[in-house]
Amino acid sequence: MLITFVKNNIQEMERKIKEFVRLLEIMDELREKCPWDKIQTIESLRYLTIEETYELADAILENDLQEIKKELGDIMLHIVFYAKIGSETNDFDIADVLENINEKLINRHPHVFSDTKVETEDEVKSNWENIKLKEGNKSVLAGVPKSLPAMVKAYRIQEKVRGVGFDWEKPEQVWEKVQEELGELKAEVESNSTAEKIEAEFGDLFFSLINYARFIGVNPENALERTNKKFTKRFNYLEENAKKTGKTLNKMSLAEMDVFWNEAKKFE
Repeated sequence: MLITFVKNNIQEMERKIKEFVRLLEIMDELREKCPWDKIQTIESLRYLTIEETYELADAILENDLQEIKKELGDIMLHIVFYAKIGSETNDFDIADVLENINEKLINRHPHVFSDTKVETEDEVKSNWENIKLKEGNKSVLAGVPKSLPAMVKAYRIQEKVRGVGFDWEKPEQVWEKVQEELGELKAEVESNSTAEKIEAEFGDLFFSLINYARFIGVNPENALERTNKKFTKRFNYLEENAKKTGKTLNKMSLAEMDVFWNEAKKFE
């Protein structure tokens, strides 16, 4: 049994190595012979990588495992592509990329690869942030990309500062803050305040809601995107059924549209 287990593991590892090497060889061929691949740069690939990342994110929300596999392959191609370009300028190659992440993972998980003891997920995150500061990061928030969408960025900022103990203690406290920010926004709106002040209060409310989502175990980005998809599905149903009755939406009353909208809700 043990021999069979070891043999199967070796065969599986060999298959993984074989396919990775094959991808590297294909990338070499494309870079040398394909007119499109030959002219790509790190900058020209950037927007394509962002697009592929969002496609993976969509597949994850849909729980489409086959699509996840496909999109992971696309992202893997991009990683290999960047490494190939880096090797051509003698800045880095795929081995450097892998060596760097391997060393980083070992260094930031002393509770796995050394004798550090941890009991909880929070302790792991706290160790992670402290290690990053020792590695030379000037700020706990230095690792939050500036170009992240605002909601994702807010969530990551809150996670980061939590890692060093700057956080609320209970969900109830955060909910009180949400209520406070809602009241301040309402006051600014009702007093016909400036657009800048209303926007500022709106931002504070969003930030507090995102914080509360984190405390109750909800990823706000995923939650909002699922609501976007739900709304889109219902609205598509409304459009399709209005068309079947020979009506256009701009000629229908809200009450008429609500009939189809409520039907769509029942089918979910």
